[in-house]
Amino acid sequence: MVGETDKHDRNEAQKISIVLISLVVLLLIGGAFMLPGLVCIIDIYLTPGLDLKESAIVSFFTTVIIIIIFAVTSGDGLLGEIQFMLSAFFLFFIIQWLFIAWIF
Repeated sequence: MVGETDKHDRNEAQKISIVLISLVVLLLIGGAFMLPGLVCIIDIYLTPGLDLKESAIVSFFTTVIIIIIFAVTSGDGLLGEIQFMLSAFFLFFIIQWLFIAWIF
């Protein structure tokens, strides 16, 4: 009885993984087809103000300052939340980088 449920669960997990892998492949193919359009959008909307390089520098330093402020005010200690702070840093950096390039 245990062997049958284990076999059933393994087959179901294989089906789910095949579906997820195929979805990731389809997203990558779709992204490859959208790349030329995204380059045109970047040229039109992100180039007139700050370039992506300049906005990346500004975004890096503002993100570092804000993450340091968050670390100091969190209170529980830096080592317990370092994984959350690293992921927050990268997410916050990317959002700020693109917004600074877009707005300024």
